[in-house]
Amino acid sequence: MTLANADADPDPPIGVLDAREALRRGEARSRALIETALRRIAAAEQLGAFVSVNAELALSEADAADARITATPPGSRAALPALLGVPTAHKDLVAVRGTVTTHGSAAVPHPVAAADDPVAAAVRAAGAISLGKTQVPEFGIAAYSENAIAPPARNPFDPSRSAGGSSGGTAAAVAAGLIPGAIARDAGGSIRIPAAACGLVGLKPGRGSVPADRAPVAAADPEFDGNGAPRMAVSGPIARTALDAAVLYDALLGEPGEPALAAVSLALEHPETLRGLRVGVSLASPFESRMPIRFDADARAAVESGIRALEAHGHRIEEARIAYDPSYPDAFTTVWTAGLSRIAFAPGTEERLDALAGMFLRRARETPRERLLEASGALRSFARSAAEQWGAYDVVLTPALAFAPPRIGGFRELGPEGDYRLQCEWAPQTSMVNVAGLPAITVPTATDPDGIPRGIQLIGRAGSEILLLRLAAQLELARDAPAVRGV
Repeated sequence: MTLANADADPDPPIGVLDAREALRRGEARSRALIETALRRIAAAEQLGAFVSVNAELALSEADAADARITATPPGSRAALPALLGVPTAHKDLVAVRGTVTTHGSAAVPHPVAAADDPVAAAVRAAGAISLGKTQVPEFGIAAYSENAIAPPARNPFDPSRSAGGSSGGTAAAVAAGLIPGAIARDAGGSIRIPAAACGLVGLKPGRGSVPADRAPVAAADPEFDGNGAPRMAVSGPIARTALDAAVLYDALLGEPGEPALAAVSLALEHPETLRGLRVGVSLASPFESRMPIRFDADARAAVESGIRALEAHGHRIEEARIAYDPSYPDAFTTVWTAGLSRIAFAPGTEERLDALAGMFLRRARETPRERLLEASGALRSFARSAAEQWGAYDVVLTPALAFAPPRIGGFRELGPEGDYRLQCEWAPQTSMVNVAGLPAITVPTATDPDGIPRGIQLIGRAGSEILLLRLAAQLELARDAPAVRGV
């Protein structure tokens, strides 16, 4: 398997904003963009990014988008849906009308959805056109995207390595230029891990920030689940640039004026307008009470690159002395796996589960409710403590990942216990942000000697999503244009 430089493509990949503006100006047609994306997907089949493609439906929606754009006077097209006619995709955990959902599992049925999940509905309302479903781990429970029903999602920068997870197929598709960008979901790092592994910008918004995430829990407690644990899953963008991530985030919010796009544009044109933030740097991880957490030299070099770039933009860098409750690993794992026990498996189907999901299901069923409630309480306490400690700074900077993406099969060959341990060692600082409910973003800042992107994570205060996108833009100014790798 070899990599081809994007420059060799006679029709180079286009970004989200560029695609949107070209469509509005009449310089491109959605059908052409969709046809190009479909061609690229077919040519990159060995990447494992897509599980299924619905070409006929996508082309039909593209024709409808083209007709709507053509019927709108050029001076009025700014009022069209923000992503009208732009290609995208959804991970194979999300129900999309007219498309099969597998959840990455051979143990459950694979129905064609009659209706969109709330997030898919929001993306559709913004006018984006889904080409199909991208690869995920079984039920989205892992930091890599391999399962028993489809080829693994491979890293476009080294196809022998993982693209991360659970949005690994999405990240691979964006990094390889198959699609301009996408909205994914992050409950423990599922946006940030694959974004970091594939050299992309990945924004995890704060809990409750995205309207579509609030819809399923409107009648319940928006902060805590039925066991009192913090709600962890949120939706956000994966894109090649901060500008494209901002366009996607604005579309997800559905607010007029595109405030994120305006702010990021200003940060790129006048970076001096954002200065003087207090940035705390921390390598501490709540998993270090159970296992050694070691950041390799290239992870540390990415942190140093990020620090230099932020200092050059006038921000103040300090060492953040943060201490985490040692009960976190057990409490998080207990809560993280509890959801599997709520799946209604048909008789005889549980034996089809992968080893990791099978182990998690057994543990979930064996966990007394009292222990689940205790773990939920421990995470609430952790969230308060972490938010208070991080709140001493405007932003907390950590490595995005501890080392380069492991090889395909490298997690699963360790058995379920070793598999989960390696995940925690590789991404030791992502799940804690979900528990705290705060926004965070991963941004590439360096490339290791093997050509693998490395980056940092920035954790913000509540409501700081746009600030994080502005900082990502400043970091981009210190680097060459983001790479696009085609397989």
